[in-house]
Amino acid sequence: MDEHDHEHAGHEHADQEDGEHDHDHTQDDAERREADAELEREARRLVALARIRQYGDPVLRMKARDVEAYDDDLGRLAERMTALMHEAQGVGLAATQVGVLRRLFVFVEDGEDRVVVNPVITARSDETEVDDEGCLSLREVLVPVERPCRVTIEGTDASGAPVRFELQLPAARIVQHELDHLDGVLIIDRTDDESRRGALARLRPQPVLGAR
Repeated sequence: MDEHDHEHAGHEHADQEDGEHDHDHTQDDAERREADAELEREARRLVALARIRQYGDPVLRMKARDVEAYDDDLGRLAERMTALMHEAQGVGLAATQVGVLRRLFVFVEDGEDRVVVNPVITARSDETEVDDEGCLSLREVLVPVERPCRVTIEGTDASGAPVRFELQLPAARIVQHELDHLDGVLIIDRTDDESRRGALARLRPQPVLGAR
């Protein structure tokens, strides 16, 4: 190997090291960006949850009224609820959860946002399944709830056009959960006694040590 070849080999080695460093920097930058994005998503989730009524708020126990006026306000409410649902990282949200006593909820089905106004379940399967359910209004609580595996739900969209969904789990569970909200029913009302006691213990305000 002459001097020129030796220098060329050295350059190749240096270029290889530079390439490895560039790769490391690129990977570090990508990880930092992902970490920043995750922090931003979590911040948005906490802000969204602060806008959702939480357990203990009397409105969560009230029965919503049928929607009669299909106007711009209803459309804007549905849009706000859909955006809030996503920011809170939920898959469903009822109007009562934002303090509005109107029979309306939004949910996600197969990646699509849905709006159901004046919802009515017109068919339920005899087959049921028990699974853990959480709720944006009962943070940190998961309890087992038995639900029919298939339901048909009918109503209208925010413009008043008829809608009808034939749903299986998990979407069937979501719409039953949200319809319960419109009737003032929560997951702790649907679970077994032991799970309810555990959930209530978590939801109950904890005493502050040293407080008088």
